[in-house]
Amino acid sequence: MGMLKEEDRKKLIDLFKAIKNQVKIIFFTQEMECMYCSATHDVLEEISSISDKVALEVHDFVTDAELAKKYGVDKIPATILIGEKDYGIHFYGVPGGYEFNVLIQNILNIGKRDAELSNDVLAELNKVDQPVHLQVLISPT
Repeated sequence: MGMLKEEDRKKLIDLFKAIKNQVKIIFFTQEMECMYCSATHDVLEEISSISDKVALEVHDFVTDAELAKKYGVDKIPATILIGEKDYGIHFYGVPGGYEFNVLIQNILNIGKRDAELSNDVLAELNKVDQPVHLQVLISPT
């Protein structure tokens, strides 16, 4: 039995029909001492099984340390979403609750190559002339 309810799986099948381009999910995990790695892996396996446009690549955080370093991963479980390039979208921890919706929306946006931002927002973003590192912390409390 999967992690997703059948009705949620059907909704994702319908949503993922809009994906036109490949999306790669790169997941960093490890066998031992990672409380949420298994649950995260299960969710990502199920998501990637819904569409042939979404592929899951799994790496061990310890044995693939150089690759983890390349992507700036310093904790696990780590989920990275890649399209034609690395957009810098990383999730740490289990993508459950509200985070699940954000994960799915990001997969859709990358798969459509459209962030669905207004022209005004895009114009403001074009004014940014230096690297920006943005982190969002989410807590159920």
